[in-house]
Amino acid sequence: MPRFPLLLSLSLGLLCATPNRIPAAEKPQAAINIGSKAQLFVDQMLVKSSEEITFQLHPGKKHPANPLLKADQPWEGWRISIYGNVIYDAAVSKFRLWYTTDVTKDFPNFSVCYAESEDGIRWNKPLIGTIDSARGGRQHNAVLNEALLPSVIKDDHDPDPQRRYKMVAYVHKDKPEGGPHTFTSPDGLQWTRLSHEPICRSNDVITVYFDEERRLYVAFPKHNTDVRGQVRRCFALSTSKDFVTWTSPRYVFKPDLIDDAGSLARIEQVRSQLNVPDDPKLMRTEFYGIGVYPTESCTLAFPWVFTINNNGRYGNHEGPSEIQLASSRDLKTWERPFRTPVIPHGLPGEWDCGFLATQSRALRVKDEIWLYYAGANYTHGSPCLYKDIDRGTKFTGSIGLATWKLDRFVSADASAHGGTITTVPFIFSGQRLELNAVATQPGAGITVEFIDADGQPNSVWGTSERMTGDALRHTVVWKNQPDLKSFAGKPVSLRFKLKDASLFSFAFRSF
Repeated sequence: MPRFPLLLSLSLGLLCATPNRIPAAEKPQAAINIGSKAQLFVDQMLVKSSEEITFQLHPGKKHPANPLLKADQPWEGWRISIYGNVIYDAAVSKFRLWYTTDVTKDFPNFSVCYAESEDGIRWNKPLIGTIDSARGGRQHNAVLNEALLPSVIKDDHDPDPQRRYKMVAYVHKDKPEGGPHTFTSPDGLQWTRLSHEPICRSNDVITVYFDEERRLYVAFPKHNTDVRGQVRRCFALSTSKDFVTWTSPRYVFKPDLIDDAGSLARIEQVRSQLNVPDDPKLMRTEFYGIGVYPTESCTLAFPWVFTINNNGRYGNHEGPSEIQLASSRDLKTWERPFRTPVIPHGLPGEWDCGFLATQSRALRVKDEIWLYYAGANYTHGSPCLYKDIDRGTKFTGSIGLATWKLDRFVSADASAHGGTITTVPFIFSGQRLELNAVATQPGAGITVEFIDADGQPNSVWGTSERMTGDALRHTVVWKNQPDLKSFAGKPVSLRFKLKDASLFSFAFRSF
């Protein structure tokens, strides 16, 4: 395996799915049951029709202090990467980060290092290393040797305190031992390998998280396969109920024709950074990795879209990566109606202008979603990955943060002329309707109507009072109607009327 040119051969591909298509396994017979879960407009599954509405992707906001972590210790080498994960550990009231370093004299076959923070912004690298350095004697913060890509999970439900922390990491050794393995720890620092052999086939990159609703450990291992005549980086799905036995991987992510059609445009955006000229016969899209974030009603993915313009001068493939957005309701069928960055590239020369990657699972921090990401100011085939050319001076890799307000990834927008959204029939639970929306301009607002089977507004309830302002949880009010209990458990549809407004999600809640 090549030496970590941002892991060089790590990759991901996404399955082409028709935007707005309801997965076959989840087609409602009469009305889908949404319960009291927030319904985002990322997949538009509940949208029956819309008039004068546009759906807009909202990129994350980069933290002004980025990059938050840099390679500044000799055992880290000239770059670090969030080929790992960040959790908030309530037991110690700290953010905790496990990240990947470069090959160094201290750790000549990679290592996993540890950092912690009180606020998630200012990070410390405590010298509590739990493994021996090849050079001996030096204190460090490395906690696992000969491994990388550490997806770490805190499991407070495991009765065995020695298994409180769980990790899947890629053991960087020759086959058959090398590959994705499971590890456990009582404290997140002292790690013991649990698996005796790789948990599944993976060409290197594998990201793992725990799905609380499904009660499953979910893994996305990289599988290279032929796509339209070229062997490409693609991803499969494997799950486990006990962190020991894993299902046979099945392909779920492959690049599609739309991806390939956008290759040249993505290449042009980083043209000044590329080290080799284009080869039209080799130009294509692949996928390098994936981060996730489970929302109440769907799972979001942050695929690392890798665009190849040619073979690298010294090895592997040349090209940049960018972070896009995908969504799924069943983890098997994924939709990507937006093919633009959800984390924008930095300007040429900035720390994150070349190759981007993400943590394995984003965090909810109060009313925000935090996604830590790795940024590099070089591309996948840059000579600095193979030769000591300006390493740690001109070229480096660091870790930063992008954030969103709660669930504000995609909005349904209407201009001052107004627009409407009508939903498919659904069943809900709860007594009130909550909107995550913005309507701050003079004359702006959102009203809601219940729609009868004939498509007409319910004559008893009529139109709600107008929502204005900027709110994550605005409770919709109908005159003379205290709550929605008369509708709960019955098939209903909603019609939203927007004027100069943005609607991000809606949810039925209890008082």
